[in-house]
Amino acid sequence: MRIRIRVATLPVTPEEESLARQGQRQSSARRSAPGNRRRGRNLDNVGIIPVLARAVREVETAAQRGPVMPSVRTKFQVVALLVREERARIKADTTMTEARRTEQLKRLDGIATILATTAGQDPSLFTLLAEDAVVSDAAKLLKRDMTRSGGLDPAPEEAPPTEPGSTPANSQRRVVPQAIVSRQLANPFLAPDFSAAQPTTVRPQRLAGWELLGPLFRSFEESGGGATTGMPLPEPGSLRAPHGLELMPHQAQVVAAAAEGHRTFLLADEPGLGKTAEALLAAQAANAFPLLAVVPNVVKTNWAREAGLWTPNRSATVIHGDGDTIDGFADIVIVNYEVLDRHVEWLGDLRFPGIVVDEKNKIKNKKHKYKKKKI
Repeated sequence: MRIRIRVATLPVTPEEESLARQGQRQSSARRSAPGNRRRGRNLDNVGIIPVLARAVREVETAAQRGPVMPSVRTKFQVVALLVREERARIKADTTMTEARRTEQLKRLDGIATILATTAGQDPSLFTLLAEDAVVSDAAKLLKRDMTRSGGLDPAPEEAPPTEPGSTPANSQRRVVPQAIVSRQLANPFLAPDFSAAQPTTVRPQRLAGWELLGPLFRSFEESGGGATTGMPLPEPGSLRAPHGLELMPHQAQVVAAAAEGHRTFLLADEPGLGKTAEALLAAQAANAFPLLAVVPNVVKTNWAREAGLWTPNRSATVIHGDGDTIDGFADIVIVNYEVLDRHVEWLGDLRFPGIVVDEKNKIKNKKHKYKKKKI
């Protein structure tokens, strides 16, 4: 016997159909939400940043245990190089959302802070962050491996440097005054002549313009808990100066600090508070002569006058133009920024124990031409 069942379908109103569709969308959203959250978490665990985070923690742990081994030093340098490259890549990625870019840069800043703290524990690591730091073959191999682990293609080898004999078109004429030649010849221990030696290959400056210097500088300025790492200046032993002059307390404190062995000072006093006298007397206390003073053109004559007033037992000379009138045996050599490039070679050869830079804003960044001169 066959039984036929007929089910009557009731008509559905538009309101009921709309409610049914809304319920389906909500159910689908509930099912897909956990997956979206999982995908968001997975995005944080892929790429080069997690690889760098693990590596920098390994470096930090090794530095806390004791002396840093060569393999750990190599990993420290590679992490620094890759953090810089990843920062540049993220900033140049136009497809990345602003929120994602901010999040990734924040994670890189965390890695940079660990690098800075680790370098503060072992100062020898700072040599690996220099612009001319050598990247060994082991570091290059580790860098390629970590790059591949992060899902990125290793960068091609860098182009060889330009010929060492090439000279920039805008370089100024270099001179050596005759008085300086006389001073050099008066030294019985002449420096060896390397003119016949083979020139060395200049390595490219891989960390030039490194953006992670900020965390490094903060590690010098702030200790644990945000406390300052600055040291108070000692109390002055005397306020007396040559010719019966009297020093102000803040000037005498810097002079006392130089006498106790401090050798680097940043004088940020307001104009008129005696920074020139302060610098000259600090050099006198540290016996940092011959002293080189790089100053603006409008004050170089005043520097010579101040030197005669505060350090009367030290001779001073001012470089004008090609330096034909300078005293090659002077204790204090004063040069202005405009002619510094013309005399930079022989100034570098003298290797001054003390250097004063007046109006340091003229050399405050690496793009300024005077910053590039090594004295």
